Amino acid sequence: MDTVPQSRSGDITLLEKMRRQITNGRYGPGDLIPELTLAEEFGVSRTPIREALKQLQNEGLVEIRPRVGTFVRQPTRREIVELFELKESLEGLAAGLLARRGRVRELETLERNLMDSDRAAAEGDSQAYAELVHEFHWTLVRGADNRKLYETYERLMNQLAYHRIVVNTVARPERLKASDNEHHSVVEAIKSKDALDAEFTMRNHVRASSQAALRPIDEPQPARPGSIDDDAQENRRVEGGELRAC
Repeated sequence: MDTVPQSRSGDITLLEKMRRQITNGRYGPGDLIPELTLAEEFGVSRTPIREALKQLQNEGLVEIRPRVGTFVRQPTRREIVELFELKESLEGLAAGLLARRGRVRELETLERNLMDSDRAAAEGDSQAYAELVHEFHWTLVRGADNRKLYETYERLMNQLAYHRIVVNTVARPERLKASDNEHHSVVEAIKSKDALDAEFTMRNHVRASSQAALRPIDEPQPARPGSIDDDAQENRRVEGGELRAC
C-alpha cells in the first residue's frame, strides 16, 4: 500500500525511509528526530542522517535548530489550507481523467477498496479505514494515467503528510462514515464516465475532508512526549498538521 518511490536499483533510499517515518506518523509535529537512533536503525553514520534531514528541511517537513536538534515542523493553518486547495484541484483532475478511461484496473481496485472500507466503517476500525483511505486516493491518482500529475501529487503529499492527517480525523465516527459515503459517490461518478461530475464529486469530498481537518485546529493541543513547544506557539502552529482528513 505504500507509495514511496524507489531508486533505480529498487531499494528505498535513506531519504525516502526517513521521509516516510514523518509522513506516516512515527514522528509527529514538534517531535525531536533522534539522529543517533536513526543511524543505528538504518546501519549508517550520523552524517548521511544529517544530510537527509537537510533535504527534509528544504521540503518543509522538519526544522533544524542549531545546537538544539531537529524537530518535525508544525505547519501553519494557512499552509494546510493552501495544500488542501492544491489537493482538491489535483484529485479532481485525476477523477475526471479516470472517468474518461472507462473500465480499467484502477477502477476495479477502487471497487474492492470500497468493500473493505465498508467493513472497516461498520466495525468502527478507524486504523484500518485510514490505511484504505491512503490506498483509495493513490489508486485514483494512478488511475489518471498522467505521470506529471502523479509526480506533482507525490510532492504535495510529502509536504502535507496526509496519512498522519487521516488518522485523527477518521477517529471521529461521524467523519469516518461520511468519508466512506463520499468515496462511494466518487466511484459512482467515475463509473458513469462523466468526467465533469467525477471531478465535481471528488472536489466536494476533498473540501469536506479539509473542513474536517481544520475544525479542531484552533483548539489548544496537549504537548507530546519528547517534543518542545515553539515560543508561545508563534502563528498558532498546529499539532493539527496531523489533524488528518480523508
